[in-house]
Amino acid sequence: MGSYILIGLIALIGMLVQSKLKSKFNHYSKIRLKKGYTGAEVAQMMLEDNGITDVKVVSTPGYLTDHYHPVKKTVNLSEPVYSSNSVAAVAVAAHECGHALQHAQGYKWLKLRSALVPVVQFSSSMVQWILIAGILLVKTFPQLLLIGIILFAATVLFSFITLPVEYDASARAKRWLTDKGVVDQEESKGVADALKWAARTYVVAALSSLATLLYYLQIYNRRN
Repeated sequence: MGSYILIGLIALIGMLVQSKLKSKFNHYSKIRLKKGYTGAEVAQMMLEDNGITDVKVVSTPGYLTDHYHPVKKTVNLSEPVYSSNSVAAVAVAAHECGHALQHAQGYKWLKLRSALVPVVQFSSSMVQWILIAGILLVKTFPQLLLIGIILFAATVLFSFITLPVEYDASARAKRWLTDKGVVDQEESKGVADALKWAARTYVVAALSSLATLLYYLQIYNRRN
């Protein structure tokens, strides 16, 4: 029962954090940058300023779908970020460029996360079915549930390794935006606030995956 309560509590917190993030993004999306730079312009400036010439800044459909693609070497900015000159847009654009900087400089946590991607992709494709079958057959074939737990543990590890990657990218973004004078003191506070709530979604996701892992371990330990 304790595991159910923990998972439910974290899920509730996750929904609240997601709601807060959307609220913050909407708020800072209405505040225009005094210097008028768009998300795309800021991204291009940040890459060039750090000597990165082999990464392209492109527009991608969707809302909060921004990401850096290390294989294609593209900073993918959602449509509301790419063309907007809001505080939220430049915060997100600079954050994604932070990942490009990590990649170019061989940031250890990003390298470790990238190495785990094939493992996580493999695990995610089948772990749900293995866990369900393992729970149903836990009395007769507990090894199946153990296999599922090990596969799921890889995704939990991935979630926690993601945390330093995301926080470091935000730190790089805030530092560059301030040092280069792209944002003033007041706008800098907005950037920090928006990125803070974005980072918290990753914290909740990591805790949720850990709580779920503990739940499966509890079932396995009670098989007798």
